[in-house]
Order: sequence, then structure tokens, then C-alpha cells
Amino acid sequence: MYATSVLCFFSLAAILLYIIAGYPLMLAWLAKRYGVPVIKGDKTRTVSIIIAVHNGERFLAAKLQSILDLDYPRDLMQIIVVSDGSTDRTEEIAVSFADRGVFLFAVPRGGKPQALNTAIPHATGEILVLTDVRQVLEPTSVRRLVACFEDPKVGAASGDLIIRSSSVAGEQTVGMYWRYERWIRKNLGKIDSIFGATGPFYAIRRSLVVPIPPDSLLDDMYLPLSAFRLGYRLVVEESARAVDYPTGIGTEFGRKVRTLAGNFQILGHYPWLLTPRNRMLFHYLSYKIARLALPWIVLLIGIDSFLLPKPWNLAVLFPQVLFYICAAVDGWIPQGGRVKRITSLARTVVSLLAASVVAMRIFFVSPRDLWKPTQIHAAHHSREN
Repeated sequence: MYATSVLCFFSLAAILLYIIAGYPLMLAWLAKRYGVPVIKGDKTRTVSIIIAVHNGERFLAAKLQSILDLDYPRDLMQIIVVSDGSTDRTEEIAVSFADRGVFLFAVPRGGKPQALNTAIPHATGEILVLTDVRQVLEPTSVRRLVACFEDPKVGAASGDLIIRSSSVAGEQTVGMYWRYERWIRKNLGKIDSIFGATGPFYAIRRSLVVPIPPDSLLDDMYLPLSAFRLGYRLVVEESARAVDYPTGIGTEFGRKVRTLAGNFQILGHYPWLLTPRNRMLFHYLSYKIARLALPWIVLLIGIDSFLLPKPWNLAVLFPQVLFYICAAVDGWIPQGGRVKRITSLARTVVSLLAASVVAMRIFFVSPRDLWKPTQIHAAHHSREN
């Protein structure tokens, strides 16, 4: 019995280590050794920039101004705001930019996919740039994205989402997690393709766009993966940057529930992702599927720890219990100091693991129930305006 429990423990621990560190490190090596550069050019193409927004009055003016300030020929840009049943001043603000070429479509509240499905047929650009309301675009960002489409193999190109710095420990750890995610995505794009796009800012060839299911949680996976299926690459352009506000652990938990639930949903739409028809099947299993399995692996490690012979069971249980205690008390630890950094990190990890479990609600509730608005501290927004 002890031999079996020891074997299980080390096997599970090895899988956990592979998912968290082994695969990302191997991926970085593969990207450096076998990466395929994207062919880029200076040709400017017609673009349609689409912002789907619900109650975005806090951010819309700054967003539109950043688009109007882009280093891109204005006569080649179409700017569309589609208001998804907004009840604040979103539509009023969009109308105030009408004399500067901003088009507004106001539709009943139906969710982002339906809003995009309404706007896209009116898009005239060869390239669609889909972006959210909150993130400000850097002046050269769209030009850098469009440059990637000189490569005929590129179907979609993601911008690089940069999170503003924060002095709040929880927001710092969430930012650190996002840098880890960015590292993995960039390396996937270098060897071939990422499995979707960076939702707040990405571009796709208009000819490759398909209707999005109205209940879709991840339009930024559904659309790009339709191009990936046809053999196109989905890449990340690091020099095309959008800047976002930091978010806390609670907000990231809600966002992660939606995105992980969306991964289950995507498999229902694209079951071929789990077959050899997916040319990056190994990477899909090591990254996307492994993330869905992560909380269950951690749970099994905890259970198996009790079955280990003494004193090894105590040696592995003690750090696990201490880790969960740190996560539990984080809310009572004041900002600043090394202890807060440790407890905040523990809480973030536990929150992300819990999100993977909660994401399974997708099998029992309406997808719309998993949409939660992103909460941004007013202090962050006011400092930037």
C-alpha cells in the first residue's frame, strides 16, 4: 500500500511540475530553437476597428481618443462602437465623436457575441481589429498588427496586453500571473500558433470571420480558431501594445471562471481540437487541457499525502496546510511587507485553482450567468485621467 501511495504521489507531483514549469520551459526552448518568424511588411490595409461595449462611459472617451491618435492613415480606418444595451452615457459619448468618423450601433442587451455579429457585417476593412473599451492603444499598435498580415500564413494577430503597475499586493500577483501567461502565449505563437487571441486587442482577416454563437463565452477563441482550423497561424505581436488597469484577485477569479468555462464550451464547438486534426495537439493537451485538470491533480496530491508512510506524510502535508492557511488569512493581512506578498501569492493560486472547479458550472447553468463585469478601482482610473 505504501509503495503504491509513494508512486502515485511522485507521479502526480511530476505531472504538476510539468504543467507549471516543465512544459513552459520546454516551450521556450522550442520557440528559441525552432521558432518560425512572421513575415512583416509596411503595406497599409483598410481596417475596421470595432469596440463592443456595455456601460463603458468611464473609459470610452479615452479609448476613442487613443484610436484617433493612432499612427495609421485615417482614410483607411473605420471606427465602430456597438453599444450592447448600455444604460449609462456610453452612446452619448460615442455620438460626440461622430464628426470625427466614429459610427455607433445601439443594439438591445444580448451579450458581446451578438453585438459583434451585428457590427461585423457593416465592417468594410480588409482587417478587423476587435478591442475592448477599457484598454488604451499605443500609437503604433494597429500599424504593428497590420504588418503581420504581410505573411499569408497569418490569420489573426494579437496585441500585447500590458498591465499598469500597482502597489496593491493582490493586483501585483495577478499581474505576475498575467506575465507568466504572456510568456507562454508568445512562445506558442513563435513555434506556430496560440489557441485564440488576446481578447481586449487583436486583429483578424475579414475573409476568415464567421458568425459567433450568441452564447459564446470566448469570441476571442472562437473566431481565431476557425482560422487556425483552415491552416492559418495565430500569432502575438509584442510591439502592438494595449495598456490595461490592474485588477484584484476577486475580479480575476470571475474572469478566470468565464475563460475556463469557455474552454469547455470551445471543445463543444470544436471537438477536432482533441484529435490529430489539431496540428498542435501536444501543446493543446499540455496547456489548455492540463489547466482544466490542474485543481484535480492538486486535490489528489493532498489526498495521497495522507496515505504516505510516516514521517513523509507529515513532511509533505505541513507545507500544503501552511500554504492554504496563508491563502485563508490574506484578507486580514495589511498591505506592505513580505508576509503580504506570500499570503497574496497563495490566495491568488488557490483562487485560480478554485476557478477551474467553479468553471464546470457551464454544464449546469446558462453561459450568460458566468459573465461578470470587470471591477476597476476608481483610484486607478482617476490617476490616469
